[in-house]
Amino acid sequence: MTGTPMRLDAWHDYEQSQDPAILDRLLHDDVVFHSPVVHTPQRGKAITKAYLVAATRVLFSPDFRYVRTFDCGERTVLEFVTEIDGIQINGVDMIEWDADGRITDFKVMVRPLKAIEKLHSLMAEMLQKMANRG
Repeated sequence: MTGTPMRLDAWHDYEQSQDPAILDRLLHDDVVFHSPVVHTPQRGKAITKAYLVAATRVLFSPDFRYVRTFDCGERTVLEFVTEIDGIQINGVDMIEWDADGRITDFKVMVRPLKAIEKLHSLMAEMLQKMANRG
């Protein structure tokens, strides 16, 4: 599909720079975020941006790397690995795009259970810190 590499390039620009302003352009207003630790889908640009920024701060260490990409046009799956506090984390980002290259759906899946428990704790802490800063 035409434009797919640009979509991925935009996501990787965010990954590399960690500039939240990129998410303002990249996320659809009605985007839905599916967290591995929150039961209900989170709807809307503001909450999705908050989760992605927090996840970036928690996960994107020097150990973080995408190891496989499955690009199917309007849908992309990025497998990642990282390590936090000695816990090996393996996960996938499942992204759906609209015709304009904006993210409409973002689902994160993580394994093993020990990694999910660690991420739950760290994400809650990071989201609280971000909320306190306003």
